[in-house]
Amino acid sequence: MPLRLGSTAPDFDAETTQGPIKFHEFIGDKWTVLFSHPADFTPVCTTELGLVAALHEEFEARNVKVIGLSANGLEEHEKWIQDINEISNVKLNFPLIADADRKISVLYDMLDHQDATNVDGKGLPFTIRNVFIIDPKKTIRLLLAYPASTGRNFDEILRVIDSLQLGDKHRITTPGNWKKGDSVIVHPSVSTEEAETLFPKGVRVVKPYLRFTPSPF
Repeated sequence: MPLRLGSTAPDFDAETTQGPIKFHEFIGDKWTVLFSHPADFTPVCTTELGLVAALHEEFEARNVKVIGLSANGLEEHEKWIQDINEISNVKLNFPLIADADRKISVLYDMLDHQDATNVDGKGLPFTIRNVFIIDPKKTIRLLLAYPASTGRNFDEILRVIDSLQLGDKHRITTPGNWKKGDSVIVHPSVSTEEAETLFPKGVRVVKPYLRFTPSPF
């Protein structure tokens, strides 16, 4: 079955730049971002990995682990990390999965089915650039797939994590373009009367189905 929001993230064994892992054990009781790359030494992905390394404290503050995947072996990964650290002036401190045989890419449906020419020297399809946000229950909470030409927006990834974590803690949803600190929407399952008790900062009723309250952050 294809992976969807709400699916359990498949478990797997993998070799990484920080040693072998079992994915569910790696997740433990943390939130996790798994993001994939078609190959090592690719320009867009080089900038992305440097950016994520620089955002280490932001992910850590949200109880989030980060793990990358690329369709090359560990030796290439180690050399690529040296370039990333030099180019972005960082110390990449999260693991990169070696997926040269594409086993994990197949498991997570991350192979390129659109461009038949997007293959390596052995004719294997390259991994497309996916993002999975996985919660501590091993449930997939976000799925994104990016075109090869467009670098990922990790401010948006952090924004979604903030929204998901806040919604899990409080009975709220977040409006379009919401960011941390903005007002939030009272969940439709909560009556206005109950909302006034749950949210002592106040409830602003725009329509019976659209009610705002200041951020619980």
